[in-house]
Amino acid sequence: MKRGDVVLVRFPHPSGQRGKRRPAVVVQSDAYASAVGTVVVAEVTKNLTMKGDPACLFIDVSTPEGKATGLLIDSVVSSLVLDTVYSETVAQVLGSLSPRCCRILTIA
Repeated sequence: MKRGDVVLVRFPHPSGQRGKRRPAVVVQSDAYASAVGTVVVAEVTKNLTMKGDPACLFIDVSTPEGKATGLLIDSVVSSLVLDTVYSETVAQVLGSLSPRCCRILTIA
């Protein structure tokens, strides 16, 4: 995994039960990828009400950049909700953000 990758990760449920798999974007520096067993991610949501927020990035899956993310529906990446998860909870890499999208999200 590298910074900007869109991944499917199992987020823990607050009750301690097994959580749901959700998409997220890796925001952690690539320098730490092999040094730690965790990864910092920004949550991806299908709640488009956050679309205009300057701390969020709208992903339009009908565009080439949107298709490259591997997401199936229009979504918003929120840099307001960052999580640290264990690397083994990442189920798969779906795609990646373009360099332009990474700059917009200020993770490049």
